Amino acid sequence: MKDTPVVDLFIPCFIDQLRPEIGWATIKVLEKAGCRVRYKAKQTCCGQPAYNAGYWKEACSVAEKFLTDFYDEHAYVVSPSASCIGMIRNSYDELIKTEKYKNSYYSLQSRAFELTEFLVDVLGIDRIETASFPHSVVYHDSCSALRECIITDAPRKLLKNTKGLELMELTGNETCCGFGGTFAVKFPAISTAMAEQKINYATQTQAEYLTSTDYSCLMHLEAFAKKNSITTKFLHIAEILANE
Repeated sequence: MKDTPVVDLFIPCFIDQLRPEIGWATIKVLEKAGCRVRYKAKQTCCGQPAYNAGYWKEACSVAEKFLTDFYDEHAYVVSPSASCIGMIRNSYDELIKTEKYKNSYYSLQSRAFELTEFLVDVLGIDRIETASFPHSVVYHDSCSALRECIITDAPRKLLKNTKGLELMELTGNETCCGFGGTFAVKFPAISTAMAEQKINYATQTQAEYLTSTDYSCLMHLEAFAKKNSITTKFLHIAEILANE
């Protein structure tokens, strides 16, 4: 890699369609960290929704397009989503079978990162110097971050070193929020009960904000909170780190 890290930014479907502000915040944070950020306008999805729904043939086509889009072996691929990175690192192994794409996949495995782990583990940054967020915050470990990408310390380190931020720990932080993609659709009662448990733990801390590496979790929890008139606010960690 060159002295100035080159990052090809991957924006997940949920963020692209529902919360594009997270994408802009991610760019701001990466640029503050000294990266040259590129965005490939023809990028689509990593294939996770089709894969989780059992449509592996369709997911394979999407995965192959992803490998074609993010072909540059001299650039990192960074995403504000541990879920997508977990899909790329782990599940592509079950989808990519042709020799044409295998080498591209192995290259991508070693250079694809979730935003906070990229900042801390790759760039060696433990803070964004301009970040300021004078509020109490509780951090939610998404299942993908915790189990697929083994991310625990990086987001906490960045939050703890954000000016004015008071970081609180969440009881049951290893428990799923209940979203799980199609799980929330197939098992709505269980999904809602899991969201209620997570929100109850969050409100016990009296933190003003709940944050995570994954917007899908935040979207699920925020919907429950709003429906039940709970005042906890929700921001993606990129939005907090981009705040000045």
